[in-house]
Amino acid sequence: MSALSGVTVLLFGPAREAVGCSRTVMELSTPVTAAQVVDALSAAYPNLAPLLGRSRLVVNQRYVDSDASIGPEDEVAIIPPVSGG
Repeated sequence: MSALSGVTVLLFGPAREAVGCSRTVMELSTPVTAAQVVDALSAAYPNLAPLLGRSRLVVNQRYVDSDASIGPEDEVAIIPPVSGG
C-alpha cells in the first residue's frame, strides 16, 4: 500500500535557478520511481522541465537510473549537466 509522503529534492546550478530555491519537497505516493519524481517536478516547475532530460538523478548520494525506487526517507538531488574547460 502506498502512502503520501514528502520526498525532498535538492537542486543545484541551473536547476536551482529554474525553480528559484535550492530544495523542494514533493508530496508523492511512495514508493515511487525516479522517473515519477522527474515527471512530478516537470509538472510542478515547467521552467525546470527542459533541463531534467539532460540532468542526472542522485538518490542518497548515488547516481540512479529512471527505474530506481525512491522511498519517503530518501534524499534526491538533481545534478544538471556541467561543462568546463
